[in-house]
Amino acid sequence: MNSRLLNHKTIAESAKGKLHLISKLIRERKTTYAFSFSSKKVTNEIIEEIVTNATWAPTHKMTQPWRFELLEGAHHTDLGKYMLDFYQKRLSKHQFPKSRHQETLEYAKNASMLAIIFQRNERASIPEWEEIAAISCAVQNMWLSCTAMEIGCYWDTCEASIQYCNEYLELASNEKCLGVFFMGYPKNNLEKRRRKRKPLSRKLTRDYKK
Repeated sequence: MNSRLLNHKTIAESAKGKLHLISKLIRERKTTYAFSFSSKKVTNEIIEEIVTNATWAPTHKMTQPWRFELLEGAHHTDLGKYMLDFYQKRLSKHQFPKSRHQETLEYAKNASMLAIIFQRNERASIPEWEEIAAISCAVQNMWLSCTAMEIGCYWDTCEASIQYCNEYLELASNEKCLGVFFMGYPKNNLEKRRRKRKPLSRKLTRDYKK
């Protein structure tokens, strides 16, 4: 893994009465939107490492129903234009005020973007939900990898991003887009948001059968 990741000694120490490294990474994982990215670029080497981690997600019958397409060049401006037009046509001026238009146009300019493509294997006879669950695991692998590398990210599943990919990418008949994974280094002045989950007592129950 990348040298910035915690080493094995740190893992061992974290297991002694403290959160294990994987628990720490999972609980530090969060959404960082693309307008919060700085101009610092994520290198191709790091992107390839992140995507490699995605491919190690569990997959029933090893169908590996994913493909990732890196959106580069004019995509950085064209996606913003597409989103602006999409929201102007569908939302009221109150829902999408003019003050948000420029931000939308420039939304993707600092982002590294991966289109998440679902490749359906009809011959495998696996329920579609299992294949999509596998892709979700792959995305979680990318999200945790970004967290470990201090890269901001999130999985954008909005209709605008999905339709953009369906229109402008060359997808096979058995493929469809499941959104775009945005990555970038956060700006230094970002405020930390308070994040919480419901207590475990409301989510974990035990059923003992004799």
